[in-house]
This record gives sequence, structure tokens and C-alpha cells, in this order.
Amino acid sequence: MGLLTFKGGLHPYDGKELSKDQPIKEYLPQGDLVFPLSQHIGAPAKACVKKNDRVLVGQKIAEAGGFVSANIHSSVSGKVKKIENRMTVSGNKVTCIVVENDGEYEQVPFEPVKELTRDNIIAAVKDAGIVGLGGAGFPTHVKLSPKEPDKIDTIIINAAECEPYITADYRCMMEIPDQLISGLNLILSLFPTAKGVIGIEDNKPDAIAKLKKMCEDEPRIEVASLKTKYPQGAERSLIYAVTGRAINSGMLPADAGCIVDNVATAIAIHEAVTLGKPLYERVVTVTGDAIVNPGNFKVKAGTNAAELAEAAGGFKTKPEKVISGGPMMGMALGTLDVPCGKTFSSLLCFTKDEVAACEPGNCIRCGRCVSVCPAGLMPTKLSELADRGEFELFDHMNGCECVECGCCSFICPAKRRLTQSMKTGRREAMALRRRKKA
Repeated sequence: MGLLTFKGGLHPYDGKELSKDQPIKEYLPQGDLVFPLSQHIGAPAKACVKKNDRVLVGQKIAEAGGFVSANIHSSVSGKVKKIENRMTVSGNKVTCIVVENDGEYEQVPFEPVKELTRDNIIAAVKDAGIVGLGGAGFPTHVKLSPKEPDKIDTIIINAAECEPYITADYRCMMEIPDQLISGLNLILSLFPTAKGVIGIEDNKPDAIAKLKKMCEDEPRIEVASLKTKYPQGAERSLIYAVTGRAINSGMLPADAGCIVDNVATAIAIHEAVTLGKPLYERVVTVTGDAIVNPGNFKVKAGTNAAELAEAAGGFKTKPEKVISGGPMMGMALGTLDVPCGKTFSSLLCFTKDEVAACEPGNCIRCGRCVSVCPAGLMPTKLSELADRGEFELFDHMNGCECVECGCCSFICPAKRRLTQSMKTGRREAMALRRRKKA
């Protein structure tokens, strides 16, 4: 199979050499653990513990607040100090459970699934609180329960890791690929007629070679080499690259016969089903030119982000820009005093804030933003509509198809804040749709 890809996209400096060869190290938190009740798409979880309760590792401390929601489990043993609003990476204060770590890490007993039926596997995934760990945070048990399961013919493992600097999934593929394959096989067991595809960008040749070797005796699994191009790992881009099928904002991957899960998500499924282990820790990349020793760490949920920077040797110089997630789609942090949740894939620390240093200029109608847009939109026109508040026209021109990947802002020679305007336009246009339906 040749290199698979999609239309549009670009090639930013990936910065992966800073951390890609650093093996995963386990980090044990030093301070209190903070567990936001909103770590996923959908309804917030509801606390099922109270102040002064003692909790154990793996104990459920908040239960799903609806079908599209997820359980939350403690990552340490200790005492519940308080339940209060705390700042999170989103920049908002949300209700959080604060646990005082006693350092003993006493855990509840884990029970693996004994009978691997469809219902039992999905129930284990739900009980474990697994969500999409690539950043979206969509509850995985919902994704694995499509309305028409017989129409699912392709299970795609998103191993592209196309965001610059992040190497957490790469290290998982290099160090625990057997768990990835096990997780994929568990998903495939839910869809008997489907095939599995592990999509890896070709800037990870050693991971491709390792997974291909390990899948030689897996008749339902193939490893696909993807062209290294951002945003190859975006769900729509990946589905198109692997299957040639296009989906839009009004469709789910299941509408194209696909289910897409991240590497870390598949590993979490393996742990939940074969070990009975809930999702309470994940691999996080800590990197950037401001970090002394960039690396990859297995981090317990609720750990303070400032501790991770120290675990990586601290700062060479005080960073001007700190990001949770990748530099293209991540969230800029105003403080490191925030907890690492389920979707916290990386902490990037840069000596310079290159975006803030650029003064936006006038559009020169060069069309570069159009050429790189993976959704085939006209960001220059749509951003103008959003800035003028013409959200109905913005929607009419398919502005809601924007995937907020940041390609347009990155490529713009005038350094216009196109993605920021597009995000605003998309949010307001969607709100306008809802008001019309009401």
C-alpha cells in the first residue's frame, strides 16, 4: 500500500526529535490531586464521594451524568479534601474533587472481564471511564455502540500523531505495541465483519516496521503508511486517507462505516477488559525549547501541570508560551496551576511566543489559506464574515465545516488570526441554528 493522504494540509516543523527517543517514565505526584468533573464531551460527571471520604486508586469518585458522559476514578489513595470550583486547561473554573495524596497508592481490586461478549466489553469500557484520548474526549462506550453496528467495516487506529512536538503515542507504539494490538482486537470482536487499520505517518518508520512485524499473523489488521502532513490525524482527514470516504460536520464516522480510536484509547480498552483497570493515568509528552529535559511520562490524572515541568528538569528560561496539547490546536495556558485530565496529551513550553510577536496585516488575496484548508473552505472570506457578525452567511458558505486545525493562520503571510475568527463564526453560527430550531 502506498502513502495515504488527504487534500490540503501543510508541513510545520514537528519538533519531535526533542522527546521521541525518551522512554516513558512513571511520575508519582507530590501534591494534591484535582479531578475536574468535566473531562469529556457531554454531561459532567456527578461526584459520588464527599469531603473527608478516603478513596483508593481506581475507585470511582464521580459517575457519568448521562449516556454521553464518563465515570471518573481516583489515581491515588487519600482523603477527599474538598469539592470546589478550580481552574482547568479550558480557562474556565469547573467543579473538581480535590484529593489529598497519602502516598500509599492503595488500590481497589481489579477484575478482568471473564466472558468476552459484546455487552461485557462495552460495559467494561463504560465502567472504566474511557474517552477519546487524542484530545476530543468523546466517551468511548458511546462510539462503540453505533445505531447500525453491522454497517461498520473499518476500525481505524489513529496513530498519526500529526501535531508537532507530541511523541506520547509514538512511545506507546515502540514500548507497548502488544497492548495496542490487543485493544484493537477487542474492538474488532464487536464488529465481526470489520477490518482494522493502524494508520501511522511515515515520519515514524521504526513504528511502522514494528507494528507490521507484529501484525503478520493478524489476518484482520493491516498497518497503513500515511503521508506525513498536518492534520493527517484529524478524524475526517484520516478516514478519507484510509478509505477514500468523505464525511462532513453533520455526519459521524459510523455514517461512513468507520470507527476511529486513538492509540492511547485502544491501550486503555486493553487495560479495562483484560486487567479490569479504570482509566486514571496516561502518557504525556513534556517538551519545548524552554524545557531542560524533554521526555514522556506516565502521569496520574489530577496531577498538577507545574509538577510535570519540574519532572522534566524545569525551565531553561521562563517560557513566554505554554500550551496544553499541540501547538496547532492546543490550549494556551495562563498558569501552570491546572490539573492534567484524561485528554491532557502534552505540555509544551516555549521560550518565545511567536504568535503574539506577529502583528496581523491586511489580506493580500494570495489564496494560501484556501490551498491548505483540509475542508476545502475559503478562510479569508469566512473570517471576514465572522468578524462582521454575518453568521447566517458564514453558515451558508459552509463555515461550520471548519475543523479548527489552524492551517490557515499558520500559512497566512499577513499573520491574520483566521482560525480565531473561524472558531467564533462557527460557534455563533451553530448557536443560530439551534435558536432557529427552538
